[in-house]
Amino acid sequence: MTTGYPRDLVGYGANPPHPRWPDGARLAVNFVMNYEEGSEYSIPDGDGFSEATLTEAAGTSQTVRGRDLAAESMFEYGSRVGLWRILRLFRERGLPLTVFGCALALERNPEAARAIAAAGHDLCCHGWRWIRQFELSEAEERRHIRLAVESLTRTLGERPLGWYCRYGPGVHTRRLLVEEGGFLYDSDAYNDELPYWVRVGEQPHLVVPYALSTNDLKFGAGGLFTGEDFFTFLKDGFDLLYREGKTQPRMMSVGLHLRLTGHPSRAAGLERFLDYAARHPDVWICRRIDIARHWIREHPYRT
Repeated sequence: MTTGYPRDLVGYGANPPHPRWPDGARLAVNFVMNYEEGSEYSIPDGDGFSEATLTEAAGTSQTVRGRDLAAESMFEYGSRVGLWRILRLFRERGLPLTVFGCALALERNPEAARAIAAAGHDLCCHGWRWIRQFELSEAEERRHIRLAVESLTRTLGERPLGWYCRYGPGVHTRRLLVEEGGFLYDSDAYNDELPYWVRVGEQPHLVVPYALSTNDLKFGAGGLFTGEDFFTFLKDGFDLLYREGKTQPRMMSVGLHLRLTGHPSRAAGLERFLDYAARHPDVWICRRIDIARHWIREHPYRT
């Protein structure tokens, strides 16, 4: 091991802790609905180009001179239609989810913010805007964190307790979150299937890892094509974790985007998986804040 190396390649190793999920659950499953529409790069917001990432035309927008109205429209589908379809699927089944919400996006759609709050879904801050935060200067990132917290507190009536950047954090992000205060956890990591503690300066800080594997962004990247593809991929991961959970329970994160899975053909795959997972005993389908609070209570930080 190299002294001072800034990465942890070991983690829990061969002996991860037993999470002691509620009621002896073999697996904790957390669904994440990403709400980004209206906060992406756009010419009306002064960015000089239109974002087309994770749309039906991903990668084509850079060839459009001026505003890409088609790309903007595909984002709008997510907030106008996809949101309500996904909320309905969870409401009909009485299942909770976590919203990774960009503050400006929710500020621009108060009806969506009210519906999320009324449903009891928890909100993890996804930044002030859906931009590459790791490209911001330290001062600008600090300002964005503060803007996001203030905006979401106004919009939802309470401050966010979790944080997740677009794709990945910058080298200053975690320290700035601790400096801001009020966050119970961040999800800016993909390196484990259980929460874990880190030290930021003198402060313990909880990380609840996320996943880009069991995530519908693979539709945008061309790795998944049908709702059945999505269902099968999620089912295979769920089945293996459920078998392992007999002796070593873990957590599974499922990432959803309104402008992708909000479309009927993809939502059908999500619907199948929701029903499949809910049929299994000893599965804790929960919010991300529930996982964080459980870990803080059952596995408090120790030096």
